Amino acid sequence: MVRTQIQLTKDQARMLRELSLSSHESVAALIRKAVDQFLITGKPDRSTLYRQAMTIAGKYKTKQSDIAVDHDRYLEEAFGS
Repeated sequence: MVRTQIQLTKDQARMLRELSLSSHESVAALIRKAVDQFLITGKPDRSTLYRQAMTIAGKYKTKQSDIAVDHDRYLEEAFGS
């Protein structure tokens, strides 16, 4: 193996430690798996995509009370489609 140094965000490091504890795998093994997955498919796996999406869920506020229901209409209005 080749030793490599990377920098992670605090959230990435925290989530990796948590996943490491729950899966009983080392952080290094999890990173190797993630790199393998990316190299094979060219994209992150579904659970990674879900975790990324959850980091922004609820991050923004709107005055629209029905945004979850009528999001398509609001997008159409905003982008003029």
